[in-house]
Amino acid sequence: QVQLVASGGGLVPAGGSLRLSCAVSGRTFSDFKMGWFRQSPGKEREFVATINWSGRITYYADSVKDRFAISTDNAKNTVYLQMNSLKPEDTAVYYCAAGRGWFAYSSTRGYDYWGQGTQVTVSS
Repeated sequence: QVQLVASGGGLVPAGGSLRLSCAVSGRTFSDFKMGWFRQSPGKEREFVATINWSGRITYYADSVKDRFAISTDNAKNTVYLQMNSLKPEDTAVYYCAAGRGWFAYSSTRGYDYWGQGTQVTVSS
């Protein structure tokens, strides 16, 4: 089993920064990809970023490219999402997720394990 615990959300003014963390426990696999998704009220859960377990390969949604950075700390079994230049439209519940291989890396279908979500609110 794999457990994911997301943290680091909060209220921040537009233009500010936050760093989300996702602590991974239980069994991990070298072919894991770790993703961040977000969901706003009335909208579907959408892809934000993903990284392979070694940290060498990353992909981002166009809406966050050049503002967000995903990274891993394998010694701590933790995945981070550094969010800079935040905008009100970034307001959402952010979820971390884990899945094996690169199958559907930008879709929720590609992930088998999910954290509980952490709220990010960006005020205008």
